Amino acid sequence: METSKIILAIETSCDETGIAIIKDGKLIANKLISQIDLFVHYGGVIPELAARLHEYNFPYVLQESLNEAKITLNEVDMIAYTFAPGLIGALQIGAIFAKTLAISLDIPLMPIHHLEGHIHAANIDDKIIYPAMALIVSGGHTELVYMKEAFSYDIVGTTRDDAVGECYDKVARILKLGYPGGPKIDALSREGHPAYKLPMPLDDDSLDFSFSGLKSSFINLYNKLMRSHELINDADLAASLQYSAITILQKKTKRALQKYPSKSLVIAGGVSANSYLRKVFNDLHDTKVIIPKIQYCTDNGAMIAQAAWDRFSANNFENNYFKESISSEELK
Repeated sequence: METSKIILAIETSCDETGIAIIKDGKLIANKLISQIDLFVHYGGVIPELAARLHEYNFPYVLQESLNEAKITLNEVDMIAYTFAPGLIGALQIGAIFAKTLAISLDIPLMPIHHLEGHIHAANIDDKIIYPAMALIVSGGHTELVYMKEAFSYDIVGTTRDDAVGECYDKVARILKLGYPGGPKIDALSREGHPAYKLPMPLDDDSLDFSFSGLKSSFINLYNKLMRSHELINDADLAASLQYSAITILQKKTKRALQKYPSKSLVIAGGVSANSYLRKVFNDLHDTKVIIPKIQYCTDNGAMIAQAAWDRFSANNFENNYFKESISSEELK
C-alpha cells in the first residue's frame, strides 16, 4: 500500500470543534475552537447548543487548518472523523461534514472511536510499545484497557458509576469553582495539602473504579464542616480529593500491570492533564509511561488524525474498540 498520504481528521464529540491534518505520519496542522467560555455560564454543556456551534465553527476551523498545513482540500487523500462515543447531535454534525467532504472530493472515509483516539495520542510524540496498558481518564470515562497488540482492546477495568472527571465537576460545584471543575480543582489543590480524610473509593482487589462514593463523602464532609461552623480550607479540601482520586487510580493501575504485564503504560483523556496525576504516574519506573502533551489530552483533532494514520499504516480499518459500540452505519 502507498504510504504517502494526507489525512484530515475531524473531532466533534462534545464541545470542541477540532480539525487536524497529518501527512506521512507527521502532524502538520491542529486547530480547535472550544465552547467552554460559553458553557461556563451554564455550569455544563448544553448538547443542542454544542451541535449548533459545531456547525457554525466548522468552516473557520477547516480553513485555519488548511492554512496552517499550507495545502488545499484537493490535496487531502482521506477524511477521518469521530463516530462514537459522545453527544449524538455533536457527533452527527462531524459525521455530516466528514461525509460531505469525502463525497465531494471522492476520497475514502475513516470513522475513528473517540477513546481509541485518546490512546493513540501517545503516538504523536512517542511510541506505544506492545503489549501495553492504557488508563483512560476523562469526564465520562475511567477505564483500564489492555492491548496485547495494536488495535486489540480488552477492557479489564471500568467505572461502576461516576467517572473521575464527573466527580471533579460535581465537587467543583460544591466549592463554587465553576465549570469545568477538573482544572480548577487541580489549580486550587496546589495551594493546599490533603489535610482532610476522605475514603479510597472501591479500594478492593478488582480493577474497577467507583467515584460516586468519594463525591458523596466529600459533600457529607463539607456539609458537616458548614453545620459546625468550622473554618473550611478549600485548598486543603481540593488537595484531599485529589489525593484519594489519584491514589486509587495509581493503585488499580499498578494492580492491572501486575496481572497484565505490559511494556508501556498510556495515560489518556482529559484528566491526564492533571498535574498531580502526571507527577504520580511518572514515578512508575518499571514500565514505560507515556502521557501525551497537555494539548493532546483534552478532545482534539490531532488524536483522531494519529489514530487514523496508525490504522492506515497498518492497513487495519475495522472499528473494534468496543464490540458493543454503535456502528458508524448508524450515523449515516
